[in-house]
Amino acid sequence: MIHLVDIDKLPALSDYSQVAQLTHAVEELRSEASTLVPRLHGRRVWMVNSTAQGGGVAEMLPRLVSMLNELGVHTRWAVMNTDRADFFPLTKRIHNLVHGSGQPEFTAEERAVYDTVSREVAAEFRQMLGPNDVLVVHDPQPAGMGAVLKKELGLPCVWRCHIGLDDQTAQTRAAWEFLEPHVRPYDHFVFTASEYIPNYLSGHVSIIHPALDPFSHKNRELSVHKLVGILANASLVPGAHPVLTAPFDPPAMRVQSDGTFAPATLPEDIGLLYRPTVTQISRWDKLKGWQALLEGFVLLKQRARTSHQPERQHRALEYARLVLGGPEPSAVQDDPEAVGVLERLIDSYKALPPEVQRDVVLLSLPMASRKSNALMVNTLQHCSSVVVQNSLREGFGLTVTEAMWKRISVLGTTACGIRQQIRHGVDGHLNAHPEDPAAIADALEGLLTNAPLRMAYARRAQRRVHDEFLVFRQLARWLRVLTETVDPERHTLPPVV
Repeated sequence: MIHLVDIDKLPALSDYSQVAQLTHAVEELRSEASTLVPRLHGRRVWMVNSTAQGGGVAEMLPRLVSMLNELGVHTRWAVMNTDRADFFPLTKRIHNLVHGSGQPEFTAEERAVYDTVSREVAAEFRQMLGPNDVLVVHDPQPAGMGAVLKKELGLPCVWRCHIGLDDQTAQTRAAWEFLEPHVRPYDHFVFTASEYIPNYLSGHVSIIHPALDPFSHKNRELSVHKLVGILANASLVPGAHPVLTAPFDPPAMRVQSDGTFAPATLPEDIGLLYRPTVTQISRWDKLKGWQALLEGFVLLKQRARTSHQPERQHRALEYARLVLGGPEPSAVQDDPEAVGVLERLIDSYKALPPEVQRDVVLLSLPMASRKSNALMVNTLQHCSSVVVQNSLREGFGLTVTEAMWKRISVLGTTACGIRQQIRHGVDGHLNAHPEDPAAIADALEGLLTNAPLRMAYARRAQRRVHDEFLVFRQLARWLRVLTETVDPERHTLPPVV
Protein backbone atom coordinates (compact mmCIF):
# COMPACT_ATOMS: atom_id res chain seq x y z
CA MET A 1 0.00 0.00 0.00
CA ILE A 2 2.98 2.30 0.58
CA HIS A 3 5.71 2.20 -2.04
CA LEU A 4 8.98 4.07 -1.58
CA VAL A 5 10.26 5.62 -4.78
CA ASP A 6 14.00 5.70 -5.37
CA ILE A 7 15.12 8.65 -7.45
CA ASP A 8 17.82 8.31 -10.08
CA LYS A 9 20.87 10.52 -9.74
CA LEU A 10 19.99 14.01 -10.95
CA PRO A 11 22.13 17.06 -11.77
CA ALA A 12 23.51 19.04 -8.84
CA LEU A 13 22.91 22.72 -8.19
CA SER A 14 26.49 23.37 -9.26
CA ASP A 15 25.58 22.01 -12.71
CA TYR A 16 22.73 24.51 -13.04
CA SER A 17 24.90 27.39 -11.88
CA GLN A 18 27.21 26.85 -14.87
CA VAL A 19 24.39 27.92 -17.20
CA ALA A 20 24.52 31.70 -17.53
CA GLN A 21 20.77 32.29 -17.40
CA LEU A 22 20.39 30.10 -14.28
CA THR A 23 23.38 31.28 -12.19
CA HIS A 24 21.59 34.05 -10.32
CA ALA A 25 18.57 31.87 -9.49
CA VAL A 26 20.83 29.19 -7.96
CA GLU A 27 22.74 31.79 -5.93
CA GLU A 28 19.48 33.19 -4.53
CA LEU A 29 18.33 29.70 -3.52
CA ARG A 30 21.64 28.88 -1.78
CA SER A 31 21.50 32.16 0.14
CA GLU A 32 17.99 31.47 1.44
CA ALA A 33 18.81 27.84 2.24
CA SER A 34 21.77 28.86 4.38
CA THR A 35 19.33 30.52 6.78
CA LEU A 36 16.43 28.05 6.68
CA VAL A 37 17.97 24.58 6.42
CA PRO A 38 19.61 24.67 9.90
CA ARG A 39 16.12 25.06 11.37
CA LEU A 40 15.21 21.66 9.87
CA HIS A 41 18.23 19.85 11.32
CA GLY A 42 17.35 16.33 12.49
CA ARG A 43 14.06 16.29 10.61
CA ARG A 44 13.04 13.85 7.86
CA VAL A 45 10.50 15.07 5.31
CA TRP A 46 8.13 12.67 3.54
CA MET A 47 6.53 13.67 0.23
CA VAL A 48 3.43 11.49 -0.27
CA ASN A 49 1.21 11.25 -3.34
CA SER A 50 -0.77 8.61 -5.23
CA THR A 51 1.25 7.83 -8.35
CA ALA A 52 4.92 7.69 -9.36
CA GLN A 53 4.25 8.52 -13.00
CA GLY A 54 1.75 10.49 -15.06
CA GLY A 55 0.70 14.05 -14.26
CA GLY A 56 2.49 17.13 -13.00
CA VAL A 57 2.86 16.11 -9.33
CA ALA A 58 4.76 12.93 -10.15
CA GLU A 59 6.96 14.91 -12.52
CA MET A 60 7.84 17.62 -10.00
CA LEU A 61 8.56 15.43 -6.99
CA PRO A 62 11.85 13.78 -8.11
CA ARG A 63 13.57 17.13 -8.58
CA LEU A 64 12.04 18.62 -5.41
CA VAL A 65 13.10 15.63 -3.30
CA SER A 66 16.57 15.50 -4.83
CA MET A 67 17.26 19.21 -4.28
CA LEU A 68 15.98 19.17 -0.70
CA ASN A 69 18.39 16.32 0.03
CA GLU A 70 21.27 18.17 -1.63
CA LEU A 71 20.57 21.24 0.48
CA GLY A 72 20.69 19.12 3.65
CA VAL A 73 17.02 18.31 4.29
CA HIS A 74 16.59 14.51 4.52
CA THR A 75 13.61 13.82 2.23
CA ARG A 76 11.88 10.66 0.96
CA TRP A 77 9.12 10.06 -1.60
CA ALA A 78 6.30 7.61 -0.82
CA VAL A 79 3.38 6.60 -3.04
CA MET A 80 0.12 5.26 -1.64
CA ASN A 81 -1.85 2.50 -3.33
CA THR A 82 -4.75 0.21 -2.50
CA ASP A 83 -6.31 -3.00 -3.73
CA ARG A 84 -9.77 -1.49 -3.31
CA ALA A 85 -11.05 -1.13 -6.88
CA ASP A 86 -13.58 1.55 -5.86
CA PHE A 87 -11.09 3.95 -4.22
CA PHE A 88 -9.46 5.69 -7.19
CA PRO A 89 -12.76 6.09 -9.08
CA LEU A 90 -14.03 7.82 -5.94
CA THR A 91 -11.01 10.13 -5.65
CA LYS A 92 -11.24 10.90 -9.37
CA ARG A 93 -14.84 11.97 -8.78
CA ILE A 94 -13.66 14.20 -5.92
CA HIS A 95 -11.07 15.66 -8.31
CA ASN A 96 -13.75 16.40 -10.89
CA LEU A 97 -16.07 17.93 -8.29
CA VAL A 98 -13.32 20.24 -7.05
CA HIS A 99 -13.12 21.36 -10.68
CA GLY A 100 -16.90 21.89 -10.78
CA SER A 101 -17.92 18.76 -12.69
CA GLY A 102 -20.03 15.78 -11.64
CA GLN A 103 -22.87 14.73 -9.38
CA PRO A 104 -22.52 16.61 -6.05
CA GLU A 105 -23.51 13.82 -3.71
CA PHE A 106 -21.65 11.18 -1.72
CA THR A 107 -23.12 8.05 -0.24
CA ALA A 108 -22.35 6.62 3.17
CA GLU A 109 -20.67 3.72 1.40
CA GLU A 110 -18.31 6.09 -0.47
CA ARG A 111 -17.36 7.85 2.75
CA ALA A 112 -16.72 4.47 4.33
CA VAL A 113 -14.45 3.44 1.43
CA TYR A 114 -12.36 6.60 1.79
CA ASP A 115 -12.15 6.22 5.58
CA THR A 116 -11.23 2.54 5.40
CA VAL A 117 -8.48 2.96 2.82
CA SER A 118 -7.08 5.97 4.68
CA ARG A 119 -6.83 3.96 7.91
CA GLU A 120 -5.35 0.92 6.16
CA VAL A 121 -2.63 2.90 4.41
CA ALA A 122 -1.90 4.91 7.56
CA ALA A 123 -1.43 1.68 9.54
CA GLU A 124 1.24 0.51 7.09
CA PHE A 125 2.94 3.88 6.77
CA ARG A 126 3.05 4.34 10.55
CA GLN A 127 5.72 1.60 10.78
CA MET A 128 8.09 3.69 8.64
CA LEU A 129 7.76 6.96 10.57
CA GLY A 130 9.84 8.43 13.35
CA PRO A 131 9.13 11.12 15.96
CA ASN A 132 11.02 13.85 14.06
CA ASP A 133 9.36 13.26 10.69
CA VAL A 134 7.35 15.81 8.72
CA LEU A 135 4.60 14.76 6.30
CA VAL A 136 3.83 16.64 3.09
CA VAL A 137 0.73 15.05 1.57
CA HIS A 138 -0.28 15.90 -1.99
CA ASP A 139 -3.90 16.14 -3.17
CA PRO A 140 -7.11 14.37 -2.05
CA GLN A 141 -6.11 10.72 -2.52
CA PRO A 142 -3.77 10.42 0.52
CA ALA A 143 -5.25 13.34 2.48
CA GLY A 144 -7.27 11.06 4.78
CA MET A 145 -4.23 8.92 5.51
CA GLY A 146 -2.24 11.99 6.55
CA ALA A 147 -5.04 13.17 8.82
CA VAL A 148 -5.09 9.79 10.59
CA LEU A 149 -1.33 9.93 11.17
CA LYS A 150 -1.55 13.54 12.37
CA LYS A 151 -4.14 12.60 14.97
CA GLU A 152 -2.31 9.47 16.10
CA LEU A 153 1.32 10.63 16.05
CA GLY A 154 1.11 14.42 16.24
CA LEU A 155 3.68 14.87 13.48
CA PRO A 156 3.94 18.22 11.69
CA CYS A 157 1.80 17.81 8.55
CA VAL A 158 1.35 19.88 5.40
CA TRP A 159 -1.42 19.32 2.86
CA ARG A 160 -0.50 20.43 -0.64
CA CYS A 161 -3.54 20.75 -2.93
CA HIS A 162 -2.71 21.07 -6.65
CA ILE A 163 -6.30 21.43 -7.84
CA GLY A 164 -9.10 23.94 -7.45
CA LEU A 165 -11.71 26.15 -9.07
CA ASP A 166 -12.07 29.91 -8.82
CA ASP A 167 -15.81 29.61 -8.28
CA GLN A 168 -18.21 28.12 -5.75
CA THR A 169 -20.73 25.67 -7.14
CA ALA A 170 -22.79 22.80 -5.77
CA GLN A 171 -20.03 20.50 -6.99
CA THR A 172 -17.16 22.32 -5.30
CA ARG A 173 -19.12 22.68 -2.06
CA ALA A 174 -19.81 18.93 -2.05
CA ALA A 175 -16.14 18.10 -2.63
CA TRP A 176 -14.81 20.45 0.05
CA GLU A 177 -17.45 19.29 2.52
CA PHE A 178 -16.35 15.70 1.90
CA LEU A 179 -12.69 16.60 2.39
CA GLU A 180 -13.11 18.92 5.40
CA PRO A 181 -12.65 16.35 8.21
CA HIS A 182 -9.66 14.89 6.35
CA VAL A 183 -7.74 18.13 5.80
CA ARG A 184 -8.60 20.26 8.85
CA PRO A 185 -6.15 18.38 11.12
CA TYR A 186 -3.13 19.51 9.07
CA ASP A 187 -0.82 22.23 10.40
CA HIS A 188 -0.20 24.04 7.13
CA PHE A 189 -1.86 24.21 3.72
CA VAL A 190 -0.37 24.96 0.32
CA PHE A 191 -2.41 25.91 -2.74
CA THR A 192 -1.55 26.92 -6.29
CA ALA A 193 -3.80 30.00 -6.25
CA SER A 194 -5.57 31.94 -3.52
CA GLU A 195 -8.85 31.47 -5.44
CA TYR A 196 -8.70 27.73 -4.67
CA ILE A 197 -8.66 27.95 -0.87
CA PRO A 198 -11.92 26.70 0.72
CA ASN A 199 -13.59 29.01 3.21
CA TYR A 200 -12.97 26.78 6.23
CA LEU A 201 -9.17 26.89 5.85
CA SER A 202 -7.48 29.95 7.25
CA GLY A 203 -4.34 30.84 9.11
CA HIS A 204 -1.36 28.84 7.92
CA VAL A 205 -2.01 28.85 4.17
CA SER A 206 0.66 29.49 1.52
CA ILE A 207 0.71 29.84 -2.26
CA ILE A 208 3.34 27.90 -4.19
CA HIS A 209 3.20 27.75 -7.96
CA PRO A 210 4.30 24.49 -9.59
CA ALA A 211 7.61 24.80 -11.39
CA LEU A 212 9.75 23.04 -13.95
CA ASP A 213 13.28 21.72 -13.92
CA PRO A 214 15.22 23.12 -16.89
CA PHE A 215 17.55 20.09 -16.86
CA SER A 216 14.80 17.46 -16.83
CA HIS A 217 14.42 15.18 -19.82
CA LYS A 218 11.16 16.95 -20.64
CA ASN A 219 12.57 20.47 -20.54
CA ARG A 220 16.25 20.35 -21.47
CA GLU A 221 17.63 21.97 -24.59
CA LEU A 222 17.93 19.56 -27.53
CA SER A 223 20.44 19.84 -30.35
CA VAL A 224 19.13 19.14 -33.84
CA HIS A 225 20.86 15.74 -33.90
CA LYS A 226 19.48 14.81 -30.47
CA LEU A 227 15.96 15.91 -31.40
CA VAL A 228 15.93 13.94 -34.65
CA GLY A 229 17.43 10.92 -32.89
CA ILE A 230 14.66 10.90 -30.29
CA LEU A 231 12.00 11.23 -32.98
CA ALA A 232 13.52 8.25 -34.80
CA ASN A 233 13.87 6.17 -31.61
CA ALA A 234 10.23 6.81 -30.75
CA SER A 235 9.03 5.98 -34.29
CA LEU A 236 7.71 9.53 -34.65
CA VAL A 237 9.66 9.96 -37.89
CA PRO A 238 10.80 7.26 -40.36
CA GLY A 239 14.20 5.83 -39.54
CA ALA A 240 15.85 6.84 -42.80
CA HIS A 241 19.33 7.09 -41.24
CA PRO A 242 21.13 5.31 -38.39
CA VAL A 243 21.14 7.08 -35.00
CA LEU A 244 23.44 6.64 -32.02
CA THR A 245 20.87 5.36 -29.50
CA ALA A 246 18.64 2.30 -29.47
CA PRO A 247 14.94 2.44 -30.39
CA PHE A 248 12.49 3.00 -27.56
CA ASP A 249 10.66 -0.13 -26.46
CA PRO A 250 7.78 0.35 -26.82
CA PRO A 251 7.62 3.29 -29.27
CA ALA A 252 4.90 5.89 -29.58
CA MET A 253 1.71 4.41 -30.98
CA ARG A 254 -0.71 6.16 -33.33
CA VAL A 255 -4.41 5.61 -33.85
CA GLN A 256 -5.17 4.34 -37.35
CA SER A 257 -8.28 5.03 -39.43
CA ASP A 258 -9.98 1.88 -38.09
CA GLY A 259 -9.29 2.80 -34.46
CA THR A 260 -6.43 0.36 -33.89
CA PHE A 261 -2.92 1.37 -32.83
CA ALA A 262 0.26 1.10 -34.92
CA PRO A 263 3.68 2.81 -34.92
CA ALA A 264 3.35 6.56 -35.36
CA THR A 265 4.92 6.62 -38.83
CA LEU A 266 1.93 4.71 -40.18
CA PRO A 267 0.09 5.20 -42.46
CA GLU A 268 2.51 8.04 -43.33
CA ASP A 269 5.03 10.39 -41.78
CA ILE A 270 3.39 12.88 -39.40
CA GLY A 271 5.52 15.66 -40.86
CA LEU A 272 6.81 16.98 -37.53
CA LEU A 273 10.02 18.29 -39.10
CA TYR A 274 8.30 20.05 -41.99
CA ARG A 275 4.68 20.98 -41.33
CA PRO A 276 3.09 23.59 -39.05
CA THR A 277 2.00 21.55 -36.04
CA VAL A 278 -0.60 22.28 -33.37
CA THR A 279 -0.02 20.07 -30.32
CA GLN A 280 -1.80 19.27 -27.09
CA ILE A 281 -0.17 16.80 -24.71
CA SER A 282 -1.96 16.08 -21.47
CA ARG A 283 -3.75 13.43 -19.48
CA TRP A 284 -6.76 11.81 -21.15
CA ASP A 285 -9.10 13.81 -18.95
CA LYS A 286 -12.45 15.19 -20.12
CA LEU A 287 -11.63 18.52 -18.46
CA LYS A 288 -8.69 19.01 -20.87
CA GLY A 289 -11.10 20.00 -23.67
CA TRP A 290 -9.96 17.38 -26.19
CA GLN A 291 -13.22 17.09 -28.12
CA ALA A 292 -13.71 20.82 -28.64
CA LEU A 293 -10.08 21.21 -29.73
CA LEU A 294 -10.52 18.47 -32.32
CA GLU A 295 -13.71 20.07 -33.59
CA GLY A 296 -12.05 23.49 -33.70
CA PHE A 297 -9.17 22.15 -35.78
CA VAL A 298 -11.58 20.43 -38.17
CA LEU A 299 -13.38 23.76 -38.61
CA LEU A 300 -10.04 25.47 -39.25
CA LYS A 301 -9.22 22.98 -42.03
CA GLN A 302 -12.64 23.50 -43.57
CA ARG A 303 -12.08 27.24 -43.59
CA ALA A 304 -8.63 26.81 -45.13
CA ARG A 305 -10.15 25.34 -48.29
CA THR A 306 -11.95 28.64 -48.99
CA SER A 307 -9.45 30.98 -47.39
CA HIS A 308 -8.43 34.15 -49.21
CA GLN A 309 -5.29 34.62 -47.13
CA PRO A 310 -2.00 35.50 -48.89
CA GLU A 311 -0.26 32.42 -50.26
CA ARG A 312 2.13 31.83 -47.35
CA GLN A 313 -0.59 32.18 -44.72
CA HIS A 314 -2.91 29.97 -46.75
CA ARG A 315 -0.27 27.23 -46.89
CA ALA A 316 0.22 27.51 -43.11
CA LEU A 317 -3.44 26.52 -42.67
CA GLU A 318 -3.49 23.99 -45.50
CA TYR A 319 -0.40 22.10 -44.28
CA ALA A 320 -1.14 22.32 -40.54
CA ARG A 321 -1.53 19.13 -38.55
CA LEU A 322 -3.04 18.54 -35.13
CA VAL A 323 -1.22 16.21 -32.73
CA LEU A 324 -3.14 15.03 -29.66
CA GLY A 325 -0.95 13.04 -27.30
CA GLY A 326 -1.25 11.57 -23.84
CA PRO A 327 0.16 8.83 -21.64
CA GLU A 328 -0.72 5.21 -22.25
CA PRO A 329 -3.95 5.34 -20.20
CA SER A 330 -3.58 2.00 -18.44
CA ALA A 331 -0.25 3.17 -16.93
CA VAL A 332 -1.75 5.96 -14.79
CA GLN A 333 -3.23 4.18 -11.78
CA ASP A 334 -5.07 7.10 -10.20
CA ASP A 335 -6.98 8.15 -13.35
CA PRO A 336 -9.52 5.41 -14.12
CA GLU A 337 -11.48 7.62 -16.57
CA ALA A 338 -8.56 7.94 -19.01
CA VAL A 339 -9.41 4.89 -21.09
CA GLY A 340 -12.98 6.04 -21.67
CA VAL A 341 -11.92 9.59 -22.61
CA LEU A 342 -9.44 8.26 -25.17
CA GLU A 343 -11.96 5.79 -26.57
CA ARG A 344 -14.50 8.57 -27.17
CA LEU A 345 -11.84 10.67 -28.86
CA ILE A 346 -10.90 7.72 -31.10
CA ASP A 347 -14.56 7.34 -32.09
CA SER A 348 -14.63 11.01 -33.14
CA TYR A 349 -11.41 10.57 -35.08
CA LYS A 350 -12.76 7.52 -36.95
CA ALA A 351 -15.80 9.56 -38.00
CA LEU A 352 -13.72 12.31 -39.65
CA PRO A 353 -13.68 12.62 -43.45
CA PRO A 354 -10.50 11.01 -44.86
CA GLU A 355 -9.07 14.32 -46.08
CA VAL A 356 -9.32 15.78 -42.55
CA GLN A 357 -8.37 12.57 -40.78
CA ARG A 358 -4.98 12.65 -42.51
CA ASP A 359 -4.20 15.91 -40.74
CA VAL A 360 -5.08 14.68 -37.23
CA VAL A 361 -2.75 12.47 -35.20
CA LEU A 362 -3.71 10.71 -31.95
CA LEU A 363 -0.70 9.42 -30.03
CA SER A 364 -0.43 7.11 -27.04
CA LEU A 365 2.93 7.73 -25.39
CA PRO A 366 4.19 4.68 -23.45
CA MET A 367 5.05 5.05 -19.78
CA ALA A 368 7.33 2.00 -19.41
CA SER A 369 10.29 4.40 -19.18
CA ARG A 370 9.74 7.82 -17.62
CA LYS A 371 12.86 9.07 -19.40
CA SER A 372 11.71 7.94 -22.83
CA ASN A 373 8.24 9.36 -22.24
CA ALA A 374 9.64 12.72 -21.17
CA LEU A 375 11.96 12.89 -24.18
CA MET A 376 9.05 12.16 -26.51
CA VAL A 377 7.02 14.98 -24.99
CA ASN A 378 10.02 17.31 -25.21
CA THR A 379 10.56 16.64 -28.91
CA LEU A 380 6.85 16.93 -29.74
CA GLN A 381 6.69 20.31 -28.03
CA HIS A 382 9.91 21.46 -29.74
CA CYS A 383 8.44 20.50 -33.13
CA SER A 384 5.25 22.49 -32.55
CA SER A 385 4.26 25.80 -34.03
CA VAL A 386 1.57 26.20 -31.36
CA VAL A 387 1.09 24.26 -28.13
CA VAL A 388 -2.51 24.21 -26.90
CA GLN A 389 -3.85 23.60 -23.43
CA ASN A 390 -7.61 23.74 -23.97
CA SER A 391 -8.52 22.99 -20.37
CA LEU A 392 -12.03 23.67 -19.13
CA ARG A 393 -10.58 23.58 -15.63
CA GLU A 394 -6.88 23.57 -14.75
CA GLY A 395 -5.16 23.54 -11.38
CA PHE A 396 -2.04 24.97 -13.01
CA GLY A 397 -1.01 23.14 -16.17
CA LEU A 398 2.72 22.48 -16.35
CA THR A 399 2.38 21.67 -20.04
CA VAL A 400 1.84 25.41 -20.49
CA THR A 401 4.99 26.22 -18.52
CA GLU A 402 6.98 23.66 -20.52
CA ALA A 403 6.03 25.13 -23.88
CA MET A 404 6.67 28.69 -22.68
CA TRP A 405 10.15 27.68 -21.51
CA LYS A 406 10.88 26.19 -24.94
CA ARG A 407 9.91 29.46 -26.66
CA ILE A 408 6.78 27.93 -28.22
CA SER A 409 3.67 30.07 -28.68
CA VAL A 410 0.83 28.85 -26.44
CA LEU A 411 -2.92 28.93 -26.90
CA GLY A 412 -4.43 28.51 -23.44
CA THR A 413 -7.77 29.16 -21.83
CA THR A 414 -8.89 31.46 -19.05
CA ALA A 415 -8.95 28.53 -16.60
CA CYS A 416 -7.48 29.86 -13.36
CA GLY A 417 -4.27 27.82 -13.40
CA ILE A 418 -3.41 28.85 -16.94
CA ARG A 419 -4.05 32.54 -16.43
CA GLN A 420 -1.64 32.38 -13.48
CA GLN A 421 1.02 31.86 -16.13
CA ILE A 422 -0.04 33.53 -19.39
CA ARG A 423 -0.81 37.22 -19.60
CA HIS A 424 -3.20 37.45 -22.53
CA GLY A 425 -1.67 39.25 -25.47
CA VAL A 426 1.73 39.38 -23.78
CA ASP A 427 2.99 35.83 -23.20
CA GLY A 428 0.40 34.00 -25.29
CA HIS A 429 -3.29 33.88 -26.22
CA LEU A 430 -6.08 32.99 -23.79
CA ASN A 431 -9.36 31.72 -25.20
CA ALA A 432 -12.32 32.41 -22.92
CA HIS A 433 -14.51 29.84 -24.71
CA PRO A 434 -12.70 26.45 -24.68
CA GLU A 435 -15.90 24.54 -25.50
CA ASP A 436 -16.59 26.63 -28.62
CA PRO A 437 -14.93 25.15 -31.74
CA ALA A 438 -15.34 28.42 -33.65
CA ALA A 439 -13.44 30.38 -30.98
CA ILE A 440 -10.68 27.78 -31.05
CA ALA A 441 -10.49 27.91 -34.86
CA ASP A 442 -10.28 31.72 -34.76
CA ALA A 443 -7.42 31.66 -32.25
CA LEU A 444 -5.49 28.97 -34.13
CA GLU A 445 -5.88 30.81 -37.41
CA GLY A 446 -4.57 34.00 -35.85
CA LEU A 447 -1.49 32.26 -34.45
CA LEU A 448 -0.66 30.02 -37.42
CA THR A 449 -0.83 32.87 -39.94
CA ASN A 450 1.14 35.42 -37.89
CA ALA A 451 4.69 34.19 -37.33
CA PRO A 452 6.00 37.48 -35.84
CA LEU A 453 3.24 37.42 -33.23
CA ARG A 454 4.05 33.79 -32.33
CA MET A 455 7.74 34.63 -31.92
CA ALA A 456 7.00 37.68 -29.76
CA TYR A 457 4.76 35.63 -27.47
CA ALA A 458 7.40 32.90 -27.28
CA ARG A 459 10.25 35.23 -26.28
CA ARG A 460 8.23 36.89 -23.53
CA ALA A 461 6.91 33.53 -22.34
CA GLN A 462 10.38 32.11 -21.76
CA ARG A 463 11.36 35.17 -19.75
CA ARG A 464 8.24 34.84 -17.60
CA VAL A 465 9.03 31.21 -16.78
CA HIS A 466 12.62 32.16 -15.96
CA ASP A 467 11.40 34.80 -13.49
CA GLU A 468 8.48 32.96 -11.90
CA PHE A 469 8.21 29.23 -12.58
CA LEU A 470 11.60 27.52 -12.28
CA VAL A 471 12.25 24.95 -9.58
CA PHE A 472 14.69 27.19 -7.65
CA ARG A 473 11.99 29.68 -6.70
CA GLN A 474 9.60 26.85 -5.82
CA LEU A 475 12.18 25.18 -3.59
CA ALA A 476 12.91 28.36 -1.65
CA ARG A 477 9.21 28.68 -0.97
CA TRP A 478 9.04 25.09 0.24
CA LEU A 479 11.90 25.67 2.66
CA ARG A 480 9.92 28.53 4.19
CA VAL A 481 6.77 26.40 4.48
CA LEU A 482 8.65 23.52 6.13
CA THR A 483 10.45 25.73 8.64
CA GLU A 484 7.27 27.56 9.58
CA THR A 485 5.42 24.24 10.00
CA VAL A 486 7.98 22.80 12.43
CA ASP A 487 8.55 26.16 14.16
CA PRO A 488 5.36 28.23 13.76
CA GLU A 489 6.47 30.85 16.28
CA ARG A 490 9.17 32.08 13.86
CA HIS A 491 7.20 33.36 10.87
CA THR A 492 8.93 33.22 7.49
CA LEU A 493 5.96 33.58 5.16
CA PRO A 494 3.83 36.58 4.22
CA PRO A 495 0.06 36.15 4.65
CA VAL A 496 -2.01 34.98 1.71
CA VAL A 497 -3.83 37.86 0.04
